[in-house]
Amino acid sequence: MDHPTNITYIMFIIFTGTAILSTLALITRQSLLVAYIVLGAILGPWGLKLVNNTMVSGQAGNIGIIFLLFLLGLHLQPQNLFHSLRKMSLITLISSLLFFLIGFVSCYFYGYTFKESLVIGLAAMFSSTIIGIKLLPTTILHHQHTGELVVSILLLQDIVAIAAILTLQLIGGRSGSLSQLFLIISAFPVLLFVAYFFQRYVLAKLLEQFDKIHEYIFILSIGWCLCMAQLSHFFGLSEEIGAFIAGVALASNPIAFYIAESLKPLRDFFLVLFFFAVGAGFDFDYLPEVILPAATLALLILILKPLVFSWLLNRSGEVKSISWEIGVRLGQMSEFSLLLIYMAFDTGLVPAQTTYMVEAAIILTFMASCYWTVMRYPTPLAATDKLRRD
Repeated sequence: MDHPTNITYIMFIIFTGTAILSTLALITRQSLLVAYIVLGAILGPWGLKLVNNTMVSGQAGNIGIIFLLFLLGLHLQPQNLFHSLRKMSLITLISSLLFFLIGFVSCYFYGYTFKESLVIGLAAMFSSTIIGIKLLPTTILHHQHTGELVVSILLLQDIVAIAAILTLQLIGGRSGSLSQLFLIISAFPVLLFVAYFFQRYVLAKLLEQFDKIHEYIFILSIGWCLCMAQLSHFFGLSEEIGAFIAGVALASNPIAFYIAESLKPLRDFFLVLFFFAVGAGFDFDYLPEVILPAATLALLILILKPLVFSWLLNRSGEVKSISWEIGVRLGQMSEFSLLLIYMAFDTGLVPAQTTYMVEAAIILTFMASCYWTVMRYPTPLAATDKLRRD
């Protein structure tokens, strides 16, 4: 039976299903993020086929990531952010190298070619910005030490991820990559200057003059976020980094807290679509071929990422309990890993089977990491009332 492909039908199916499955998840104290992924697998092209076109939900889901980073920036004062970034730079680089080796060696052992293992190693380097930030409590932890360290590591990983994606473009023979690399090197100072100048001389004055008109503030903040995201994309950086810089630029404004609270429902709307698209995008026909190496890679990531982060943070002077919690919160693969493996497939570096193996490993780490964090630490989706209050 053919189903409608218009946006109204897709939204109806996704959010009606989300409401039902989320209710069951809350009753059984399960993670809502996992429920979104499972729903995508059930209703998508390889399940019940109620939603055959996941392109719309996937593209809309990317907007959720942009808003997520924008809201994150609104909670961080620039001086605190730069201090944390300096402190975490060496830890991020060392851990990324170790995770690369874990992914490379484990998959080379399973018979993947050197080139495929290289791509898989790159995909294993990163932790999920969405899960890491989404599962931070909406309380004071955003301004405390643990939250700042998690955010710093994720942002530095995003920069490494962009370099990895550029590397794949060069290996894949995409034209213009060298000129794009030069453009990216000059992008950060330009973006920072634009954000500082525009916020100080335009946004601050507009917000001060019209701060009573809530609808205008809502529209202006969305326009500012998406404008910086597009400018970042123009320079070859990720849209998420531009959105984050836009948020940090506004963080010192007294109205930043109101903007953050008003945009949260919009962020959550698009993030539901993102996780649905992740679940719906997996081709289950490949599952028998890829499940063993995918499960092995996922298990190694889930075990070794917390251990590596905990060890490195502890050696840098962090308390053991905080070091381990940060390791658990970052103990998964990333949405950047999805982007990287898709690009490798598009450029012919890896075949479809390898692509779905990595995608299966990513989904497994998403689900297991969500459960571990929700059951053990304070999150907005915490499994117990005590953890929600912490």
